Amino acid sequence: MPFNAPDLAALTSANGFTLWHYRTEDDRATVLAPGYFAPAAPRLLPGDIVIVQAADATALVPIRGGTVAGDGVTVDGSGAAPALLRSATLLADVTLAALATARSIALDALPGIVFEQTPITAEATVVGPILQVTFALRDAGGADVAPPQVVPVAAGRAAASFGTPPVGSGYRVSAVDATDPALFALSPPFVVAPAPRLLAEDEGRLLLETGAALLL
Repeated sequence: MPFNAPDLAALTSANGFTLWHYRTEDDRATVLAPGYFAPAAPRLLPGDIVIVQAADATALVPIRGGTVAGDGVTVDGSGAAPALLRSATLLADVTLAALATARSIALDALPGIVFEQTPITAEATVVGPILQVTFALRDAGGADVAPPQVVPVAAGRAAASFGTPPVGSGYRVSAVDATDPALFALSPPFVVAPAPRLLAEDEGRLLLETGAALLL
């Protein structure tokens, strides 16, 4: 292949003398042929020395008049083909535009005590681009006591109704963004209590709903 100018680099220069380095895939004989360095005439001066790293040898080659190369000295006569490396640095400038969007779910307050056979209605105020809310009724251990309900958001509100779970404490209602479980609201714990009983009066006696007398 012909002379490749980018592969010729000056290592040092002083007093009108320059030491060069030239790396090529050509063999040594091709590099030493007359006219090989002719394209570098403006750079190479008589008396300069070129360290040639050829495909088959590494040599110190003096430059004679007219960029004619001398035989030089072979430093290594069993050189392998050089590995030509190229590197580049790419600069990238990236600008990201972001717009913050507020999203929130706020549960309405539930009573602290819910009596048996009283439906539990959970309602929530929803802010932001939330299309659906999943409501769930959970016990004190976090297990669902009824199938979760996925309801649409309308005018910033969402609601679901559950049947009353067994008598107990620690129940909670959760409301979760159906597409983002990280956004949720959880109610304070509440109690499910037995329904209140009515008393009746019969000739000075208080009777339960079953008709049995209430003894005081």
